[in-house]
Amino acid sequence: MTDDSEQLNSDMKPKYEKLGGYDFYHKVLHSPKFVVAPMVDQSELAWRMLCRKYKAELCYSPMFHSNLFANDPKYRKDALQTCAEDRPLIIQFCGNDAKTLLEAAVLAQDHCDAVDINLGCPQAIARRGHYGSFLQDEWPLLEEIVRTLHVNLKVPVTCKIRIFEDRDKTIRYAQMLEKAGCQLLTVHGRTREQKGPLTGIADWSYIREVRQHIKIPMFANGNILCLEDIKRCLQETGVDGVMTAEGNLHNPALFCGISPKTWEMAEDYLSYVQKYPCPISYIRGHMFKIFHHIMNLKPNSELREELAVANDLQKFRDVVQKIQTKYEPYHEGREVYEMEEVDPSVMQQPLGSNLALPPWLCQPYIRVPPEMHKQIIAEKVRLAEDPNREKRHYFDNDGQEISRKRMKKLRRRMRRPNKPEGKHERNLENCDQCNNPMGFKCEFRLCRICCREKCYTEDNDCPGHGILIKSRRAKAKLFEESSKNDSGVADEADESGESLKEQVVVNADVS
Repeated sequence: MTDDSEQLNSDMKPKYEKLGGYDFYHKVLHSPKFVVAPMVDQSELAWRMLCRKYKAELCYSPMFHSNLFANDPKYRKDALQTCAEDRPLIIQFCGNDAKTLLEAAVLAQDHCDAVDINLGCPQAIARRGHYGSFLQDEWPLLEEIVRTLHVNLKVPVTCKIRIFEDRDKTIRYAQMLEKAGCQLLTVHGRTREQKGPLTGIADWSYIREVRQHIKIPMFANGNILCLEDIKRCLQETGVDGVMTAEGNLHNPALFCGISPKTWEMAEDYLSYVQKYPCPISYIRGHMFKIFHHIMNLKPNSELREELAVANDLQKFRDVVQKIQTKYEPYHEGREVYEMEEVDPSVMQQPLGSNLALPPWLCQPYIRVPPEMHKQIIAEKVRLAEDPNREKRHYFDNDGQEISRKRMKKLRRRMRRPNKPEGKHERNLENCDQCNNPMGFKCEFRLCRICCREKCYTEDNDCPGHGILIKSRRAKAKLFEESSKNDSGVADEADESGESLKEQVVVNADVS
């Protein structure tokens, strides 16, 4: 064995005793098969507790930015919201610097069972921040990051990745992370380019091949919309557990194999939010996911608008109550439900399934296939470039034709008709000396230019405009007087020093 290899093995030895690999999977995580994915602004404590109620066996935190977590106490306090029942829990970080990731992970390690490194995020923000899947080609850096955390943390380090187009490269990628110290690997069966409307189908065959070439526990991610998908994924890939994100957001009871009523699920979630508060934007996002199929119906456009502007728990509950009042008679068979028209402006999934569930039940969201999306975009481009297309006209409440931009502005005002209390109206009065607008807080009822001139000539201050000429002149005068006094003392000291010298010289001559 060479000196270099001995040094490498020495560096790889963890500073703390901890379980790893399958010992960690069985004894710490308790062999989970149903896993809730890390989701930005979505897998907060209230949502995790809701999922655990419906058989989630392991939950991940939202992705946290390592630099903010390490350096911003408020960000860290908000991120570390958990409770005794919120276990097992893995906290996920993103970043591209081993030292910063370690600093963040050390602060989090006492609040979780493992720390995960996000190597799979394909979004534009990850490209700008240079993290997530945009690190997947920088293997030396990733090896350094994983090894640093593996050696210095009290808890294991895990990773979540996406596949490459090249199967062999995907396998080597997973093996590199395992060798660096990764104790559990999650593989999303899509490439970095498969996102948004071009998401497409995850390829489980890649996941199966990776499973056959690494020895650590492994989770699969992608194409999980119902309980049967989980069973099929476990069988086809041989992984130890299955992670779901979007399927879980639309139906938190996915692991139970049921499709509960949306209003019951929403009320359940809001009760957890009351116990474990979170930002309003998180709540609104979850409500839109749970009620996705209801909000796609054209007759529910007003409900959609109401949900979009709800800003407290009671307003969210009001929307839930309205949905229950409308659809519960259909669910109980007291009234016959007739299919409502889908709003084409919000419809995002293909129709035609012969096993469609009614819209008031929690159910998966099925994306438009990439090929269909490209056709839709091509048709929109064709219509936009057609010189003979009929121009769409917009009108205000008085029947006057207005621009599209003006129409959108009016709609925004209608959503928020009441202005917040305490908001000042713009002062439209003119300056007493010219035609410019008067300063809102000016004591002299002048514009800034006239006010500055008045303060300069009359030796005044105007706090409203931030013009403090009188105060600054007073400070300058005090400083000048202080300088003169200091100078006078110095002159006296110099004179006394000279006289003392003369006296010494005289005495010396006499002697």
